[in-house]
Amino acid sequence: MKRSGTADLPLHYGKVPPWLYERMSALGLSIMEVILMDYGKDEVLRRLADPFWFQSFGAVMGMDWHSSGITTSVMGALKRAINPNSQSLGIYICGGKGKFSRETPAELIRIADKTGLDGNELVKASKLSAKVDNTAIQDGYQLYLHNFILADNGSWSVVQQGMHESDNTARRYHWHSENIKSFIEQPHTGINGVSRGKILNLTDVDASENRKGILDISHTDSAQIMSDFSRLILPAHHDVQASDVDLRRLGALLYVTREQQPQNFEDLLMLEGVGPRTMQSLALVSEVIHGAPSRFNDPARFSFAHGGKDGHPFPVPTKVYDESIHILKKGIEKSKLGNSDKLKTLNKLHKVIEDTEKNFTPDFDIQQVIEEERQNSWRFGGKTVFGDAQKPEKPKSIQLTLF
Repeated sequence: MKRSGTADLPLHYGKVPPWLYERMSALGLSIMEVILMDYGKDEVLRRLADPFWFQSFGAVMGMDWHSSGITTSVMGALKRAINPNSQSLGIYICGGKGKFSRETPAELIRIADKTGLDGNELVKASKLSAKVDNTAIQDGYQLYLHNFILADNGSWSVVQQGMHESDNTARRYHWHSENIKSFIEQPHTGINGVSRGKILNLTDVDASENRKGILDISHTDSAQIMSDFSRLILPAHHDVQASDVDLRRLGALLYVTREQQPQNFEDLLMLEGVGPRTMQSLALVSEVIHGAPSRFNDPARFSFAHGGKDGHPFPVPTKVYDESIHILKKGIEKSKLGNSDKLKTLNKLHKVIEDTEKNFTPDFDIQQVIEEERQNSWRFGGKTVFGDAQKPEKPKSIQLTLF
């Protein structure tokens, strides 16, 4: 599952408002719990080491779909939610932004004392991954965030991000212990950032004679390496446009959740009574949990679950967000008691939409969908960093024809 990549990440400043941060922590924890139950700890680490999945995960949580702020906010929310439950989950998150990144070694030693893992080796892995990305790859980006995600079986992933001083862009680097044979040759699972032409990369496999002990990483031109090297290119524009989304997948999602009814699908009867708007969000949450890696090449699509804090593509529908969290939590609780029907239904919802995609031809205007969401935002408790969504004085007449 080695996937490497680059992506343009516009650098965004500002803080996540408390009303969103609380929900991100709750939803992030629930999603991680379901992945742990269905796929295990190693899959959690593999997902976090996948640049495409990570960006989609942040978008489904209501963050700005294309910005570098997803990294800081998602990892912060996960650390806040997961660490109090680490003993039962078997997952620990260390480090963070700025001064918190420097606390990683001490955090790892404390965890090692509890779990019996080799703390010195974990600290070495943390320091080497940061050293490689900050020194061995001279691409103009200075690291300012370092998160080390550790499972109690000794597996780990690293998510870290650097800032370019001159052009307000960021580059995110992903590591995964499963794929590492050497810290000085081809260690990454992914590198996200703005393409800046040629860079000095002392980790290239052809630089072995020049390294002489310097920590390195490689991106060779070999066919094998390039076949694994995906490029996630995130545009500078803030709004979501048709070119940012797989319209066939989005159209099938809207058709199933808006036009169909749960009673039409025997497998979905457990969701009867759930409104179409919540079904839309749950379907995208389910895809983040159960979707194959190839389904995350358009992170913007996942912003149609819970919008974005800056209002793109539409304000965060807090009532829908809360219902999504409630349904997930209820499903997790029942699953722990031996009744996993509701969680299985979410997986089946994803499969129903996948099946619908096969023969679906998109015939709709994505801007109409976005406009409809904005017009109805006040009904769903829509919020942005600028304030609450207001009821339109004269609602526009929108005829939304998807099919």
